[in-house]
Amino acid sequence: MKNKFYNTPTFMSMDDSYEESKLVVFGAGFDGTTSNRPGTRFASSSMRPEFYGLETYSPILDLDMDDYKICDIGDLELSIGNTDTVLNEIYEGTKSIIKDNKVPFMIGGEHLVTLPAFKAVHEKYNDLYVLHFDAHTDLREEYNNNENSHATVIKRIWDIVGDNKIFQFGIRSGTKEEFEFALKYKHTYMETHNINTFKEIVDKLENKNIYLTIDLDVLDPSIFPGTGTPEPGGVTYKEFEGIFKILKNSNINLVGLDIVELSPDYDNTNVSTVTACKILRELALIVSDKIK
Repeated sequence: MKNKFYNTPTFMSMDDSYEESKLVVFGAGFDGTTSNRPGTRFASSSMRPEFYGLETYSPILDLDMDDYKICDIGDLELSIGNTDTVLNEIYEGTKSIIKDNKVPFMIGGEHLVTLPAFKAVHEKYNDLYVLHFDAHTDLREEYNNNENSHATVIKRIWDIVGDNKIFQFGIRSGTKEEFEFALKYKHTYMETHNINTFKEIVDKLENKNIYLTIDLDVLDPSIFPGTGTPEPGGVTYKEFEGIFKILKNSNINLVGLDIVELSPDYDNTNVSTVTACKILRELALIVSDKIK
């Protein structure tokens, strides 16, 4: 594979060759539009060593990573300081994976990194739906005089896919206009504060192509303080285990996914990083089982 990646250690049990793997994991360490506390660029590099504290087997899924071919190709070499260039580099990196008929699993980075990855996936799967977990709406038209921002990313995706394609869960922070955009005018489906309707939505999306994006600040900061924009009132990891089971038993096609917004240095216990690692493991297993 001819891409620009750093030579980094791999995640445990993700050291299969690129050619034989159907799921490809990579880091996109960019936080150039972060408006509060920066540091998400260090997420994947902090996760790789912590990942070795987990087991390869998931008891709640009854799946084992050693039974699948998964390749961690490292972190994209990004031109930090130039947002437009970075977005294009992420797009090109994701596109190369898609062209090889593999599923890209990106680790951010701030939430803006989702936009170019989504664009690359959308080019192949035009009828693409979005499942979005987050504390924040991310539906602003612009933020800090910038149309491309972590606070506008879902609005930019809506610009591409339009109504009835984006499903948001756990949302509990945003402007009045953003909430009206979703709840009053119904441009997106939004469940505020909770994730209780996830199964209902997933059942409706049977056999659809799905891009899954998880902003980790959807978790309550009492259990996940390691993020740049902590927002009280979030969901628990235990609730997220229910999401994993729903995804495993669903008939949706997960054709691209990411987890974003871990800022490891704001949690010196490393619990936030370990939690991100476990979410990575469960999702990697779910996707690998579906595409085996």
